[in-house]
Amino acid sequence: MQPQLKSKVRCADREIGEVSKVIMDPLSHEVSHLVVSMNGTGERQIPMGAVQTVADDLVQLRSSSSEVIGLPPFKRDDFVTLHEVEIPGLERHIHVTPGEVLVPFPELERNVKRRTFFANLTYVMGLFIGLPLVFPVMKFLMNPMYTPLDNRWLKIGNIGKMKLSDTGTQFQYRRMVKEAYLPEAEVEKNVWLIKATPVVLEKVCQGEDIEFLGDDGKVIWTNKKDIPYLAFSGKCPHLGCAYKWRKHKVLGQVFLCPCHLSIYDASGQVLDGPAPRPLDLLPIQVSASGEVQIIDMEFKAGTKSQTRIV
Repeated sequence: MQPQLKSKVRCADREIGEVSKVIMDPLSHEVSHLVVSMNGTGERQIPMGAVQTVADDLVQLRSSSSEVIGLPPFKRDDFVTLHEVEIPGLERHIHVTPGEVLVPFPELERNVKRRTFFANLTYVMGLFIGLPLVFPVMKFLMNPMYTPLDNRWLKIGNIGKMKLSDTGTQFQYRRMVKEAYLPEAEVEKNVWLIKATPVVLEKVCQGEDIEFLGDDGKVIWTNKKDIPYLAFSGKCPHLGCAYKWRKHKVLGQVFLCPCHLSIYDASGQVLDGPAPRPLDLLPIQVSASGEVQIIDMEFKAGTKSQTRIV
Protein backbone atom coordinates (compact mmCIF):
# COMPACT_ATOMS: atom_id res chain seq x y z
CA MET A 1 0.00 0.00 0.00
CA GLN A 2 1.38 3.43 -0.90
CA PRO A 3 1.39 6.24 1.68
CA GLN A 4 -1.13 9.03 1.49
CA LEU A 5 -0.45 12.71 1.92
CA LYS A 6 -1.32 14.05 5.41
CA SER A 7 -0.82 10.59 6.92
CA LYS A 8 0.67 10.66 10.42
CA VAL A 9 4.28 9.47 10.67
CA ARG A 10 5.40 7.54 13.73
CA CYS A 11 8.92 6.43 14.64
CA ALA A 12 9.82 3.51 16.86
CA ASP A 13 9.57 5.76 19.94
CA ARG A 14 7.05 8.51 19.09
CA GLU A 15 5.04 10.37 16.46
CA ILE A 16 7.12 12.98 14.62
CA GLY A 17 4.88 14.62 12.02
CA GLU A 18 2.96 13.94 8.82
CA VAL A 19 3.58 13.21 5.14
CA SER A 20 3.73 16.54 3.25
CA LYS A 21 5.01 15.32 -0.13
CA VAL A 22 5.91 12.13 -1.94
CA ILE A 23 8.78 11.64 -4.38
CA MET A 24 8.35 9.38 -7.40
CA ASP A 25 11.13 7.45 -9.12
CA PRO A 26 10.79 8.40 -12.81
CA LEU A 27 12.22 5.02 -13.87
CA SER A 28 10.26 2.59 -11.68
CA HIS A 29 7.22 4.87 -11.48
CA GLU A 30 6.91 4.11 -7.77
CA VAL A 31 7.16 6.20 -4.62
CA SER A 32 10.84 6.30 -3.62
CA HIS A 33 10.78 8.71 -0.67
CA LEU A 34 8.45 10.43 1.75
CA VAL A 35 8.84 14.04 2.81
CA VAL A 36 7.84 14.40 6.44
CA SER A 37 6.86 17.73 7.99
CA MET A 38 8.45 17.60 11.45
CA ASN A 39 5.88 19.55 13.49
CA GLY A 40 7.48 22.95 12.95
CA THR A 41 11.15 21.87 12.75
CA GLY A 42 11.44 21.62 8.98
CA GLU A 43 11.07 18.70 6.59
CA ARG A 44 13.05 15.48 6.17
CA GLN A 45 13.33 13.19 3.17
CA ILE A 46 12.89 9.53 4.21
CA PRO A 47 13.48 6.58 1.86
CA MET A 48 10.74 4.00 1.52
CA GLY A 49 13.23 1.42 2.76
CA ALA A 50 12.91 2.99 6.22
CA VAL A 51 9.11 2.47 6.23
CA GLN A 52 7.93 -0.53 8.25
CA THR A 53 4.19 -0.43 7.56
CA VAL A 54 1.64 1.79 5.84
CA ALA A 55 -1.94 2.01 7.04
CA ASP A 56 -4.79 4.22 5.85
CA ASP A 57 -3.68 7.24 7.86
CA LEU A 58 -0.44 6.14 9.51
CA VAL A 59 3.11 5.49 8.32
CA GLN A 60 5.24 3.50 10.77
CA LEU A 61 9.04 3.93 10.50
CA ARG A 62 11.77 1.56 11.63
CA SER A 63 14.01 4.48 12.67
CA SER A 64 13.98 6.34 15.95
CA SER A 65 12.92 9.99 16.11
CA SER A 66 16.52 11.07 16.83
CA GLU A 67 17.73 9.29 13.67
CA VAL A 68 15.07 11.01 11.56
CA ILE A 69 15.82 14.44 13.07
CA GLY A 70 19.50 13.87 12.28
CA LEU A 71 18.78 13.53 8.55
CA PRO A 72 19.66 16.53 6.30
CA PRO A 73 16.82 19.01 5.73
CA PHE A 74 14.72 18.43 2.61
CA LYS A 75 15.90 20.55 -0.39
CA ARG A 76 12.82 21.55 -2.37
CA ASP A 77 14.84 23.07 -5.24
CA ASP A 78 16.24 19.61 -6.12
CA PHE A 79 12.81 18.53 -7.35
CA VAL A 80 10.05 19.50 -9.75
CA THR A 81 6.35 18.73 -9.67
CA LEU A 82 4.62 16.42 -12.10
CA HIS A 83 3.05 19.48 -13.68
CA GLU A 84 6.49 20.74 -14.73
CA VAL A 85 7.75 17.58 -16.45
CA GLU A 86 6.42 15.06 -18.91
CA ILE A 87 7.14 11.43 -18.06
CA PRO A 88 4.89 9.12 -20.09
CA GLY A 89 2.64 6.84 -18.05
CA LEU A 90 3.78 8.14 -14.66
CA GLU A 91 0.40 9.38 -13.56
CA ARG A 92 -1.15 5.92 -14.02
CA HIS A 93 1.20 4.60 -11.32
CA ILE A 94 0.36 7.19 -8.69
CA HIS A 95 -1.79 5.73 -5.96
CA VAL A 96 -1.48 8.56 -3.48
CA THR A 97 -4.09 11.14 -2.66
CA PRO A 98 -3.61 14.18 -4.97
CA GLY A 99 -1.16 16.71 -3.59
CA GLU A 100 2.40 17.76 -4.25
CA VAL A 101 4.01 14.83 -6.00
CA LEU A 102 7.66 15.38 -6.96
CA VAL A 103 10.30 13.85 -9.19
CA PRO A 104 14.06 14.56 -8.90
CA PHE A 105 15.68 17.28 -11.00
CA PRO A 106 18.22 15.89 -13.52
CA GLU A 107 21.72 16.01 -12.04
CA LEU A 108 23.03 18.55 -14.56
CA GLU A 109 20.31 21.01 -13.58
CA ARG A 110 20.55 20.77 -9.79
CA ASN A 111 22.92 23.71 -9.52
CA VAL A 112 20.29 25.96 -11.08
CA LYS A 113 17.41 27.18 -8.99
CA ARG A 114 14.15 25.59 -10.09
CA ARG A 115 12.36 28.81 -10.89
CA THR A 116 15.48 30.30 -12.45
CA PHE A 117 15.85 27.29 -14.72
CA PHE A 118 12.31 27.52 -16.05
CA ALA A 119 12.48 31.31 -16.30
CA ASN A 120 15.68 31.07 -18.36
CA LEU A 121 14.13 28.37 -20.51
CA THR A 122 11.16 30.63 -21.16
CA TYR A 123 13.45 33.52 -22.11
CA VAL A 124 15.40 31.36 -24.55
CA MET A 125 12.21 30.06 -26.17
CA GLY A 126 10.88 33.61 -26.41
CA LEU A 127 14.14 34.73 -28.04
CA PHE A 128 13.93 32.08 -30.75
CA ILE A 129 10.26 32.84 -31.37
CA GLY A 130 10.67 36.63 -31.30
CA LEU A 131 13.92 37.02 -33.22
CA PRO A 132 12.39 36.48 -36.69
CA LEU A 133 9.80 39.14 -35.81
CA VAL A 134 12.19 41.62 -34.22
CA PHE A 135 14.91 41.51 -36.89
CA PRO A 136 12.89 43.24 -39.66
CA VAL A 137 11.76 45.91 -37.19
CA MET A 138 15.33 46.56 -35.98
CA LYS A 139 16.55 46.69 -39.56
CA PHE A 140 13.91 49.30 -40.35
CA LEU A 141 14.72 51.38 -37.25
CA MET A 142 18.48 51.31 -37.85
CA ASN A 143 18.31 51.98 -41.58
CA PRO A 144 18.58 55.81 -41.26
CA MET A 145 21.89 55.36 -39.42
CA TYR A 146 23.41 53.81 -42.53
CA THR A 147 21.86 56.06 -45.19
CA PRO A 148 24.68 57.65 -47.24
CA LEU A 149 25.12 61.41 -46.89
CA ASP A 150 23.76 63.46 -49.79
CA ASN A 151 26.60 65.09 -51.73
CA ARG A 152 24.56 66.47 -54.61
CA TRP A 153 25.23 70.02 -55.82
CA LEU A 154 22.39 72.50 -55.28
CA LYS A 155 21.90 75.73 -57.22
CA ILE A 156 21.25 78.64 -54.86
CA GLY A 157 21.54 81.80 -56.98
CA ASN A 158 23.96 84.14 -58.74
CA ILE A 159 26.90 86.12 -57.37
CA GLY A 160 25.43 89.22 -58.98
CA LYS A 161 23.48 89.52 -55.74
CA MET A 162 26.72 90.20 -53.84
CA LYS A 163 27.58 93.91 -54.06
CA LEU A 164 30.41 94.39 -51.53
CA SER A 165 33.48 92.42 -50.48
CA ASP A 166 33.78 90.99 -46.97
CA THR A 167 30.04 91.42 -46.53
CA GLY A 168 27.68 88.62 -45.65
CA THR A 169 24.96 87.91 -48.21
CA GLN A 170 22.22 85.40 -47.47
CA PHE A 171 21.03 82.97 -50.13
CA GLN A 172 17.85 81.00 -49.54
CA TYR A 173 16.99 77.78 -51.31
CA ARG A 174 14.62 74.82 -51.09
CA ARG A 175 15.43 71.16 -51.12
CA MET A 176 13.75 67.81 -50.46
CA VAL A 177 14.73 66.32 -47.11
CA LYS A 178 13.89 62.94 -45.60
CA GLU A 179 14.52 62.73 -41.86
CA ALA A 180 14.64 59.25 -40.34
CA TYR A 181 11.20 57.62 -40.76
CA LEU A 182 9.25 60.73 -41.77
CA PRO A 183 8.01 61.19 -45.35
CA GLU A 184 10.21 63.24 -47.65
CA ALA A 185 9.32 66.93 -47.46
CA GLU A 186 10.51 70.19 -49.00
CA VAL A 187 12.23 72.53 -46.55
CA GLU A 188 13.58 76.07 -46.85
CA LYS A 189 17.20 76.56 -45.90
CA ASN A 190 19.75 79.34 -46.11
CA VAL A 191 23.47 79.82 -46.52
CA TRP A 192 25.70 82.87 -46.11
CA LEU A 193 28.20 83.83 -48.82
CA ILE A 194 31.20 86.15 -48.60
CA LYS A 195 33.19 87.61 -51.47
CA ALA A 196 36.45 87.59 -49.53
CA THR A 197 39.31 90.01 -49.83
CA PRO A 198 42.83 88.45 -49.79
CA VAL A 199 43.16 89.18 -46.07
CA VAL A 200 39.94 87.35 -45.17
CA LEU A 201 40.70 84.54 -47.61
CA GLU A 202 44.09 84.01 -45.99
CA LYS A 203 42.50 83.77 -42.51
CA VAL A 204 40.21 81.01 -43.78
CA CYS A 205 42.50 79.03 -46.06
CA GLN A 206 45.86 79.81 -44.41
CA GLY A 207 47.56 79.33 -47.76
CA GLU A 208 46.08 75.86 -48.43
CA ASP A 209 43.17 74.41 -50.37
CA ILE A 210 40.26 73.19 -48.22
CA GLU A 211 39.17 69.58 -48.80
CA PHE A 212 35.79 68.05 -48.00
CA LEU A 213 35.49 64.31 -47.38
CA GLY A 214 32.67 61.85 -48.04
CA ASP A 215 31.44 58.87 -45.97
CA ASP A 216 34.30 56.73 -47.24
CA GLY A 217 36.96 59.28 -46.29
CA LYS A 218 37.67 60.21 -49.90
CA VAL A 219 37.79 63.81 -51.11
CA ILE A 220 34.51 64.86 -52.76
CA TRP A 221 35.44 68.50 -53.39
CA THR A 222 38.20 71.04 -52.84
CA ASN A 223 37.66 74.76 -52.28
CA LYS A 224 40.68 76.37 -53.95
CA LYS A 225 42.64 78.86 -51.88
CA ASP A 226 42.61 81.48 -54.67
CA ILE A 227 38.83 81.43 -55.25
CA PRO A 228 37.44 84.39 -53.27
CA TYR A 229 33.96 83.03 -52.59
CA LEU A 230 33.18 81.45 -49.22
CA ALA A 231 29.97 79.69 -48.21
CA PHE A 232 28.99 79.22 -44.55
CA SER A 233 26.25 76.94 -43.21
CA GLY A 234 23.26 78.96 -42.03
CA LYS A 235 23.30 77.31 -38.57
CA CYS A 236 25.32 78.60 -35.64
CA PRO A 237 27.84 75.97 -34.43
CA HIS A 238 26.83 76.66 -30.82
CA LEU A 239 23.28 75.24 -30.76
CA GLY A 240 22.16 75.42 -34.40
CA CYS A 241 20.27 78.74 -34.33
CA ALA A 242 19.99 80.98 -37.38
CA TYR A 243 22.37 83.96 -37.32
CA LYS A 244 22.42 87.30 -39.14
CA TRP A 245 24.87 89.80 -40.66
CA ARG A 246 24.69 92.84 -38.39
CA LYS A 247 26.59 95.98 -37.48
CA HIS A 248 28.18 95.87 -34.03
CA LYS A 249 28.90 99.23 -32.39
CA VAL A 250 32.40 98.09 -31.37
CA LEU A 251 33.34 95.26 -33.76
CA GLY A 252 31.75 96.65 -36.91
CA GLN A 253 30.07 94.33 -39.44
CA VAL A 254 29.83 90.80 -38.01
CA PHE A 255 27.79 87.63 -38.05
CA LEU A 256 25.65 87.71 -34.88
CA CYS A 257 23.63 84.82 -33.44
CA PRO A 258 20.72 86.30 -31.43
CA CYS A 259 20.13 83.14 -29.37
CA HIS A 260 23.25 83.28 -27.18
CA LEU A 261 25.16 86.20 -28.72
CA SER A 262 27.94 84.33 -30.47
CA ILE A 263 29.78 86.73 -32.77
CA TYR A 264 31.87 85.86 -35.85
CA ASP A 265 33.90 87.98 -38.26
CA ALA A 266 33.72 87.82 -42.07
CA SER A 267 36.10 84.83 -42.09
CA GLY A 268 33.80 82.90 -39.73
CA GLN A 269 36.20 83.13 -36.77
CA VAL A 270 34.69 83.46 -33.28
CA LEU A 271 35.05 86.95 -31.83
CA ASP A 272 32.86 86.54 -28.76
CA GLY A 273 30.24 84.32 -27.17
CA PRO A 274 29.90 80.61 -26.36
CA ALA A 275 30.42 79.18 -29.88
CA PRO A 276 32.89 76.25 -29.68
CA ARG A 277 34.24 76.61 -33.23
CA PRO A 278 34.18 78.90 -36.30
CA LEU A 279 31.28 78.95 -38.75
CA ASP A 280 31.07 75.76 -40.83
CA LEU A 281 32.40 76.15 -44.37
CA LEU A 282 30.60 74.43 -47.24
CA PRO A 283 31.82 73.23 -50.66
CA ILE A 284 31.13 75.95 -53.25
CA GLN A 285 31.59 76.33 -56.97
CA VAL A 286 30.86 79.36 -59.13
CA SER A 287 30.33 79.06 -62.89
CA ALA A 288 31.59 81.50 -65.51
CA SER A 289 28.13 83.05 -65.62
CA GLY A 290 28.15 83.56 -61.86
CA GLU A 291 25.77 80.75 -60.91
CA VAL A 292 26.52 79.43 -57.42
CA GLN A 293 26.22 75.81 -56.34
CA ILE A 294 26.88 74.30 -52.92
CA ILE A 295 26.80 70.89 -51.28
CA ASP A 296 24.34 71.19 -48.42
CA MET A 297 26.04 70.01 -45.22
CA GLU A 298 25.07 70.24 -41.56
CA PHE A 299 27.32 69.52 -38.59
CA LYS A 300 26.68 68.55 -34.99
CA ALA A 301 26.27 71.65 -32.85
CA GLY A 302 28.01 72.30 -29.55
CA THR A 303 31.29 70.50 -30.29
CA LYS A 304 34.78 71.80 -31.02
CA SER A 305 35.33 69.38 -33.89
CA GLN A 306 33.11 69.02 -36.93
CA THR A 307 30.89 65.93 -37.12
CA ARG A 308 28.72 65.88 -40.22
CA ILE A 309 25.12 64.79 -39.68
CA VAL A 310 23.50 65.82 -43.00
